[in-house]
Amino acid sequence: MIVYGHRGAKGEAPENTLPGFIHAYRHGVRHFELDLVLSKDGKPVMVHDLTVDRTTGQKGNICDYTAAELAQMDARRNTSSWPRKIGIPSLEDLLDQFDDLEHLQLEVKKDSRQRLNILCNRLTEIIQRRDLYQTAAITSSDIWFLKQIRRRNRRIRIGFVAERKFPRPLTQATRLGCDYLCINWKLCSKGMVEQAHRRGLHVSTWTVNRIHDMLQLENAGVDSIITDYPTSTRMFFDNRATALLSLPNTQRNAIPDNEALPTTG
Repeated sequence: MIVYGHRGAKGEAPENTLPGFIHAYRHGVRHFELDLVLSKDGKPVMVHDLTVDRTTGQKGNICDYTAAELAQMDARRNTSSWPRKIGIPSLEDLLDQFDDLEHLQLEVKKDSRQRLNILCNRLTEIIQRRDLYQTAAITSSDIWFLKQIRRRNRRIRIGFVAERKFPRPLTQATRLGCDYLCINWKLCSKGMVEQAHRRGLHVSTWTVNRIHDMLQLENAGVDSIITDYPTSTRMFFDNRATALLSLPNTQRNAIPDNEALPTTG
């Protein structure tokens, strides 16, 4: 099961910041989920909200600031503690930082149609120019936006972000021709995962922070989890794999997957 760092490593460092990604990267994490909003000067920047209010000490909409202005802010407010000032980065800042990331889920939040249309063009251009067809998927709960991505380039992978039971997540993802079903883990069931796999969908669940829940989702067959604590989660699964490999075959086969190691809350 693949472990994605949520907004970089939201529980371990300030969310959607370069130091957060670098922190997780140094601990072996190569799969990340992040959020994108369009800046005033038309650049995709990494931030969850449509305003700077929650994560910086300033006020206002993201669309009122250029990417350079956002980079000069201090994005440590209401996030994990960090010793140094950190700005809001652009997507290209992240892509320039690493050259061996295995996969990114680029989530686009709901916004005005005009701004989403521009963001759609920018993301399409970035993926084409950097040849990110295999290493990035654009995800969103905005159906119109996903249709626009599909219209521009069918090679770009897309994913439907499902927050509620209705409209039916699996049906919606299938109709859109999605590659990913990114679903609130509490809505996920073994039956849904099996149906999704029959339709060729990768099932990614968010936001999963308890080992007990991760193991249940693993048993249900999900392909990946998105967690605020990617480094400790990676450590748990790596240690479990090492422990199982060191056991004799007969003893290893006698231990159910969800009892291989003690779980934490």
